[in-house]
Amino acid sequence: MATKIDIFTKNLKMNERLEEYVNKKVTKLYRYLNDIDETRVDLSYIKSARNASDRQVAQLTIRGKGFILRTEERADDIFAAIDESVEKMQRQIARLKGKRQKGRGDGMPLSELASELPEYEEIEEVPEITRRKTFSLIPMDELEAIEQMKMLGHEDFFVFFNMNTESINILYHRRDGGYGIIEPKLG
Repeated sequence: MATKIDIFTKNLKMNERLEEYVNKKVTKLYRYLNDIDETRVDLSYIKSARNASDRQVAQLTIRGKGFILRTEERADDIFAAIDESVEKMQRQIARLKGKRQKGRGDGMPLSELASELPEYEEIEEVPEITRRKTFSLIPMDELEAIEQMKMLGHEDFFVFFNMNTESINILYHRRDGGYGIIEPKLG
């Protein structure tokens, strides 16, 4: 069990209070997973982040035999970012331990178990298309496509014939609130 926690900072001044806080929070993770070999905490301040609440970043990486877990959280306060990153890491550790503990539990090696299994025929499942939809494409430019998308109530995407490029395009709504266009080309 590693007790040394490597802390690195970027555009952020490390003080004693911050170091003690990181050590206090991260050492709690050793209770959940005892075969941790290396723990790295990267703390940074990103001045160019668009949103003020995304400027303080806490990144936590844990390595052990057979696993690497990593979390990154952003907040307007570095202490809040550390808390969120540690909570997220606890959930990842729980998932990892759950995957490890699932098993037969009888102690029999898989090679012995496989020799006892009967032969079986492989059945290939063919995916079934359950619905087809056809529609007419009206030539329009990108701004008209955005308006049509809003008027039709389509929130995710809209397919249209771009009269400027003379090709079929897909307009989609991005998470940041903007729009994106996919221009398919035959390869």
